[in-house]
Amino acid sequence: MNLSSSIRLPLGGGVAEVGSAARASEQRPSGPAAPVVAVEQVTLGYGRRVVLRDVSLEIRQGEFWCLLGANGEGKTTLIKALLGAVRPIRGRIALRGDFQNRRRLGFVPQETEVNPSAPVTVFAFVSGGLVGLGVDRATAERRIRTVLDLMGITALRDRSLWALSGGQRQRALVARALVRDPLLLIVDEPTAGLDMAASSGLLEIITGLSRDKGITVVFVTHDLSIAAKRASHVGLFKGGRLVAGSLESTFTAENLQRTYGVTVELGRDEHGLMTVHAAVGTGRREESK
Repeated sequence: MNLSSSIRLPLGGGVAEVGSAARASEQRPSGPAAPVVAVEQVTLGYGRRVVLRDVSLEIRQGEFWCLLGANGEGKTTLIKALLGAVRPIRGRIALRGDFQNRRRLGFVPQETEVNPSAPVTVFAFVSGGLVGLGVDRATAERRIRTVLDLMGITALRDRSLWALSGGQRQRALVARALVRDPLLLIVDEPTAGLDMAASSGLLEIITGLSRDKGITVVFVTHDLSIAAKRASHVGLFKGGRLVAGSLESTFTAENLQRTYGVTVELGRDEHGLMTVHAAVGTGRREESK
């Protein structure tokens, strides 16, 4: 089923702004050329503790961003800021106007936050993504059918969420985010704990959303090979700073060594796809998988 036939894709618009430094009178250029998200000289933290300083980046329609870095370097904090859960200490975050106050922003957490003791079907779980949108029943059912089909879990719609495999449950999580008709899909380590087959299948679907449907993806991962093979842009987090840009200009051996503190070698496989090798111990190499 064609996702775009039932779920609208980005068509442009003005800008909705958030953040303590934002001024409602300021506007971004409208239309598809405008960034989906513009982060301008943003400093983020909690109370007096600063996590990220002077972060700037522009995320545009259809791009696939991978956010990389060790735990505690600020990836989650930036995601919270994009979701509106953390306000900038300084700077501004501007969302293109057709976000409708984040109504068209989808988020896929690592795990479902639903109480495991609560009986819930896949259909009911996915429909929860529509809460607060005010769509009519016919539209809601059409959207749910579309995303269940897209994620390959239509046959599971009446099954308990807790009876699913890990890979199937992750697909339900993505479907729940997609039912919001997102301009931007934020995905937090969706392949963690999945076997190779489940991980590969999920990655293909998410990559296709960006490549074929024009949905912008921000993908948090520790897997360098995912970034090497699928990302159009990357953000590298280290020491409270963010280095961000296109894959070719930013995903370099020098930047990766500064980010992770180990020697990294980049190459190309027989299909021309980038490969990543990181030094392990002394004199050994390990390919990032």
